[in-house]
Amino acid sequence: MTLAGMLEAAEAAAPVESLDVVARILKERLGASSVSFLIIDFTGSSVVRLGAAGSVKTGEPAQRIPVRGTPYDDVIRSQRPSVEQTGAAELARIIVPVTNRGDAIGLLELFLPAAPNPEVMREIGESAHALAYIIIANRSFTDVYQWGRRTVPLSLAAEIQHRLLPASLACEAAQFAVAGALEPADHVGGDTFDYVIDRDTVQLSVTDAMGHDVGAALLATLVVGALRRARRAGAGLDEQARQADQAMRDHGRQGYVTGQLLRISLLDGTTEFVNAGHPWPLRLRDGEVREIVPKIDPPFGLGLRAAPTNTYRVQSLDLRPGDRLVMLTDGMLERNAQNLHLPDLIVHTRALHPREAARTLIGAILDAGHGHLDDDATVMCLDWHGPRNTHRVAATGADLTDASEPAETTRTPTMTPDVR
Repeated sequence: MTLAGMLEAAEAAAPVESLDVVARILKERLGASSVSFLIIDFTGSSVVRLGAAGSVKTGEPAQRIPVRGTPYDDVIRSQRPSVEQTGAAELARIIVPVTNRGDAIGLLELFLPAAPNPEVMREIGESAHALAYIIIANRSFTDVYQWGRRTVPLSLAAEIQHRLLPASLACEAAQFAVAGALEPADHVGGDTFDYVIDRDTVQLSVTDAMGHDVGAALLATLVVGALRRARRAGAGLDEQARQADQAMRDHGRQGYVTGQLLRISLLDGTTEFVNAGHPWPLRLRDGEVREIVPKIDPPFGLGLRAAPTNTYRVQSLDLRPGDRLVMLTDGMLERNAQNLHLPDLIVHTRALHPREAARTLIGAILDAGHGHLDDDATVMCLDWHGPRNTHRVAATGADLTDASEPAETTRTPTMTPDVR
């Protein structure tokens, strides 16, 4: 069956039955004894097997399969398929990534009676790519995929927080790759991140609402909603920031939200930036991490009782092809992580795709806090390839360095402020 035929067959089924359709087609065409999809959970540290629709009991907690040290982890990180012989019957176990534009959704796992030849592997890869589109098309109609991503119960604040994030936590494009990761604190704060691609620009934002639990989540909802509303109306960064501040004044309770807004032209690389009382971003260039020190404007809603005199300055930001930009919240600067040198870690993860680098940075902060955080930790990682890179292959996204070349992690990491 062609790729188009598989998509058509899945589309004809109910949203929760689309996985069954793909499994049935692969069993019939390839003689697979077993076909299953494993979805990656919110943390990226485990997967959940989604079998036939009738076997998914969403009233029960999802069963986690930790991926660390397993072939699943290797396939997710490398975005390359795994083939191995297994079991007394010498079945071939094939694991392939289910990924769309760098957003690692999950894995397709098959057991075949014999090792596949290149033509069969090509068909399996195309099926996994089709499955990514099928899931993206269907996940707005069913909670099955959301259920699979929740390996621990979410509080109300965490539920609100996750719904404020973009539908895909990573995006691979010709001119750039971007990914975000968020780890809620024990008492959820109000961290969010967002990105959007327009015809001529890519825009990013990171925000951090004061406080914890539902109160912080509601403040975050106000600001993210105001930013998206202004952005979708075509407003510039200064107007987006002004409307976010006004929304806090009109509807917010006592409190404030810090934030950063970034817009990059996909035509010429011109970069605009607004900093509303937020921790400075870090830029990796030629093996050296610099702290970008912009002019600082007030957080959104600071001094709610005062007259709305806040204005937000749009600044330029020096971003060149080959740079990696890391935007973060103050939870990444946790007191418990004082012995963790973030610039070193940014350099040492340079060879990873932004998706994996962001997860590694969050994981290091979580490990430093022995699994507990006093504040949400959020990071966005952007690789800028430049406006002339319009023919990059952007289907999956994985490691950036060629195995035959020395990795940049051999350089001595340093960090100095950049005040330009």
